[in-house]
Amino acid sequence: MKNFIKTTISAFLVMAGIISTQTVQATDGYFGLGYGALNKGLAGAGTAWYKNSLINGNPAGNVFLGRQYNIGVGLFNPNREYTVSGEPSGMAGTMGLTTGTAKSDSKLFLIPNLGANWMVNDKSSFSVALFGNGGMNTNYPTQTFYDQSSKTTGINLAQMFVGLTYSRKIAEKHSIGVTVLAAYQYFEAKGIASFGAMSGSPKKLSGNGTDNGYGVGFKLGYMGQLAKGLTFGVSYQPRTNMSKFGKYAGLFAEQGSFDIPSNVSVGLAYEILENWAVMADYKKINYSDVASVSNPMDTQAFATAPLGSDNGAGFGWKDINVYKFGSEYTFPKGWTFRAGYSHCDEPVPTTETMFNILAPGVVQDHITTGFSKKIGSSGKAVHFAFVYAFQGTVKGYNPMDFDAANAALGQMVPNQTIELKMNQIELEVAFTF
Repeated sequence: MKNFIKTTISAFLVMAGIISTQTVQATDGYFGLGYGALNKGLAGAGTAWYKNSLINGNPAGNVFLGRQYNIGVGLFNPNREYTVSGEPSGMAGTMGLTTGTAKSDSKLFLIPNLGANWMVNDKSSFSVALFGNGGMNTNYPTQTFYDQSSKTTGINLAQMFVGLTYSRKIAEKHSIGVTVLAAYQYFEAKGIASFGAMSGSPKKLSGNGTDNGYGVGFKLGYMGQLAKGLTFGVSYQPRTNMSKFGKYAGLFAEQGSFDIPSNVSVGLAYEILENWAVMADYKKINYSDVASVSNPMDTQAFATAPLGSDNGAGFGWKDINVYKFGSEYTFPKGWTFRAGYSHCDEPVPTTETMFNILAPGVVQDHITTGFSKKIGSSGKAVHFAFVYAFQGTVKGYNPMDFDAANAALGQMVPNQTIELKMNQIELEVAFTF
């Protein structure tokens, strides 16, 4: 047992190092579509399905897992690009962008996760999990905003959690759970120093290397059987307050603040047959909790609310509703197959395309599939998941360039359009023992 504990701690440290340098995804906005191979195979559905609760699922479900250890790794391939149409006006005080299409580099990322659940007694369990929550990465090989200090333009945001969960039965088929979350995130921006005249702290805007943020939050959950074969689940995670990105206090609103928004999930799972279950989830992510994410880019307000101030411009993201559906069927000889579909609202308004060149989280629809195969009779199993995100597109205008002829008549008509595109593929393999 002592050797296993040492091995587990070592694995957590190695995983933490990998996640802190590799985690990047953008699915439900910049949150992950799902967590762990089982959950991703169901498109993230399963708030009422205890079998995939270990890796950032409903904390109430862990008590039904028994002793379990899980380790997984995903290969993530996001493809991001933007297209500018319309020649720059060249007017004084404007920022017309170079026309054409630019595609982001850095297209492959490894995203590991792991978890362990131990039974305290027949009514309660304790678990620990390490996972990447989400993030956003862009790395355009262009000087998109004419920043001469950098040959590339983009940002790198990643978030990682360690979750400690206590789950307890309150009746035979009803349970509650609480997860204490230790959160870590890092951020870097390059190629946007040209916005310095619009920032309250121009030296804390771009090109300052990686900055780190830390915080502690929690997640609550309930799971219970409403009728034979029908289970209901709900989980809630309030906003997690994070330490500020001091190196980027001239970019993010509220002097570098970048908290993690609150979110709530509710779901139903129904076992149509003993070996066939279907599930449906609704999730709400409140991006409006975080000013640096939700504040709109109002170019008229830069004089009174510069970048980095309390009301400074952000990415203009809206709160989103997410709908997830999954199906799981178990065949003889230890085979289980999964499929899922997820749809979310578009977080990026058409008025906010300029700043969101840096963070084009415009994907809305996903299809997923996956399978598990038991190995022997000791609880070991191998899992596989495949995720495809259909291309998302948002087309808007450049709010910092105007048609010269109309401007001469006192009419400020946008001169350029900006189109953001993104699609992605993910493969994940996991092992339960």
